[in-house]
Amino acid sequence: MKIGIVGLPNVGKSTLFNAITKAGAECANYPFCTIEPNVGVVAVPDARLGKIAEIEHPEKTTPTTIEFVDIAGLVKGASRGEGLGNKFLSHIREVDAVAHVVRCFDDSNVVHVDGNVDPIRDIEIINLELIFADLETLEKRLERVRKQAKSRDKQCLTELSVLERIKEALEQNLPARSLEFTPEEQEIVKHMFLLTSKPVIYVANISEDDLISGKENEYVKKVKEYAAKEGAEVITIAAKIEAELSELAEEEKKELLAEYGLEEPGLDRLIKAGYKLLGLITFFTVESKEVRAWTISKGTKAPQAAGKIHTDFERGFIRAEVMDYDVLVVNGSQQAVREKGLMRSEGKEYVVKDGDVILFRFNV
Repeated sequence: MKIGIVGLPNVGKSTLFNAITKAGAECANYPFCTIEPNVGVVAVPDARLGKIAEIEHPEKTTPTTIEFVDIAGLVKGASRGEGLGNKFLSHIREVDAVAHVVRCFDDSNVVHVDGNVDPIRDIEIINLELIFADLETLEKRLERVRKQAKSRDKQCLTELSVLERIKEALEQNLPARSLEFTPEEQEIVKHMFLLTSKPVIYVANISEDDLISGKENEYVKKVKEYAAKEGAEVITIAAKIEAELSELAEEEKKELLAEYGLEEPGLDRLIKAGYKLLGLITFFTVESKEVRAWTISKGTKAPQAAGKIHTDFERGFIRAEVMDYDVLVVNGSQQAVREKGLMRSEGKEYVVKDGDVILFRFNV
């Protein structure tokens, strides 16, 4: 799964990306220093994985991962090809969700592309460019579907109704994600790859002083009010501090977090929020050689979850032997869970739950 980090130039996007991935994307105080998208694969923080490894003592522990893509800075007029507009729009189409970084701090040393700090204006510049791009996509599709709908074909009429609803919303400057759809309609929307249908997290980038004070500044309040209208989450972080934290060893990191009165880095919160936003859950496999976390979508059935490990597991699926994470922790080992008869045998219709520890039985 991919999350695209977007934002206007100089809002702290690449600083944040560097902190997430320690990938060192070139970071300079001028627009467009990230032209090709940088991709970073990061581990999803999950204390349960460490606890299982503590119990089972495997040779190796492998976390599950999520991809972050640093997408080139955008300017007003991108939908008409301004700045790096066309590249920006094609890169954002390829991600599953968007982390929209908004500058919520004043600093005369870091030039704002529009001369002053105004997070709502910044959000709306990007949102409008995405809306314009979607309207263009929609117009082309509508033209074709209107002709097909003359045959009174039920499927075409349903699609026409969906497209017209989306067009109406976009013309009122509302993103496609603000509309509700039936499962059948959702399938139509999914195949259109609309930019404004992608789920969004707003990342309010604040100063070190604001982080220390623990008080919400006026900029952050405005972003939260804006996000609440579309049911989006806001994560507050200080990208500069996150970049410093990412360079430290584990013990030093804990000390610095304690100094700032933080329980965990903002990045961990962002990664977890991205995971939640995409409707993802984690299950675990436990062997003597490796304890591993795996990512699946909520609602995935056991054979498809097995297929994440290997296609043979899905093809030859017989059953899943399942125990709850909490049951494993309380009993102290897989062996003890088995001996007490607490391991469940589940079939093809079993929907995997977050935290399940599973052994798949298969035959190919």
